[in-house]
Amino acid sequence: MNQVFTLLKSAFLTATVLLSATQLHAQGQQGWRGPDRDGIYPDKGLLKTWPAGGPQLLWETMEIGKGYSSPTIVGDRVYITGMNENETKEIFTALTIDGKKLYSVEYGDPFKQSYPETRTTPTIVGDKAYVISGEGEVVCLNIKDGSLVWKVDGRTTFGRQVGRWGISEAPLVFDGKVIFSPGGSQTTVVALDAATGKTIWKSPARNEFINYASPLLINHNGKKQIVALTANALIGVNAQTGAIEWAFDDWGRPTQQQGMEKISPNTPIYHDGTLFFSEGYDIGAHLLRLNDAATAVTQVWYNPELDTHVGGNVLVNGVYYGSGWKGNNNGNWLAVDGKTGKSLYDAPWTGKSKGAIIYADGMFYVYEERRGTVGLVRATPEKFDVVSEFRITKGEGPHWAHPVIHDGILYVRHGSFMGAYKIK
Repeated sequence: MNQVFTLLKSAFLTATVLLSATQLHAQGQQGWRGPDRDGIYPDKGLLKTWPAGGPQLLWETMEIGKGYSSPTIVGDRVYITGMNENETKEIFTALTIDGKKLYSVEYGDPFKQSYPETRTTPTIVGDKAYVISGEGEVVCLNIKDGSLVWKVDGRTTFGRQVGRWGISEAPLVFDGKVIFSPGGSQTTVVALDAATGKTIWKSPARNEFINYASPLLINHNGKKQIVALTANALIGVNAQTGAIEWAFDDWGRPTQQQGMEKISPNTPIYHDGTLFFSEGYDIGAHLLRLNDAATAVTQVWYNPELDTHVGGNVLVNGVYYGSGWKGNNNGNWLAVDGKTGKSLYDAPWTGKSKGAIIYADGMFYVYEERRGTVGLVRATPEKFDVVSEFRITKGEGPHWAHPVIHDGILYVRHGSFMGAYKIK
């Protein structure tokens, strides 16, 4: 009888864990860096090598406007943001799955200083798209025709405060809420009603600008919490009330160095009660552990070498991967042991630079920012093992957009160019 009880208890706990793991995914949000914002894509049966000239190009377009954002693919449509022709407005564009343009609509103002090109990757939930302009306008659009559902101007409504590169946030949408991080003296993070744009809650102000990372929703021991990055801290925000429940700012060096602000463009990774995040400009990578109530964090390890600039990170089989910063357009590729924080490899990609990384079906897809080389890399912690590569030669500006995989197709964006490549 005790054995039967033990088996039933074990099955219940397993089901609970699985439910917890899938609860956030079940929200239906699609957008930034895949289903869970961690750079992991679920596609299977993908090619393990590419032809010498790269995978087959299915279609390409130059009609999306300049930008650094990634596409979001839902059903038989591709959605992406960019700039209008005279670069005075940000636009939302819908394409068919074979690359034919359906419409483009203006939705907001781009950041008007350094690198004004669009950053926000659309978040799609049901028949609505949510985007945030470089100036901090939160916008809801109907994806059928791009018509405006509502708009909230974070400049006037929340007194948003930006750093030198403006707002670079893909909206987080869950439980009928849209999360936006205006920073400033009025608040830090806000929740808006997804249907109307009305304010649901505002977190307390930390009197600092928000950083450049898209926030993450986690479920820790059944508690939902939003993890966001401000100018000086990583914070945990109660998803129901907006209360800031913890903050971490022990970076191992001052957050201001030679007049340069702390740069946080990478969404953290949550796994088994821990939070990993990595930042460029010699800040490095940190692994934190949450307490049971998600009201405090302690540092597990610090790695100064995996200081990822703008390319994101992935966690595969207990190892964190990404590229490190050795200067703009320069850096190695690294693997870091998730338990110890020790670098397993720190390798150059000969003739290439640092860049973005995503993962699917046992392989990494990397996109280096200087020359636009796309690489297919074996997901092994032993070495940076590039098996195939090709270059993106069209478009303009740095190659900062993160690649996307959907239904056996690799989407790569460079400025006003986007190509769809068959990888299955």
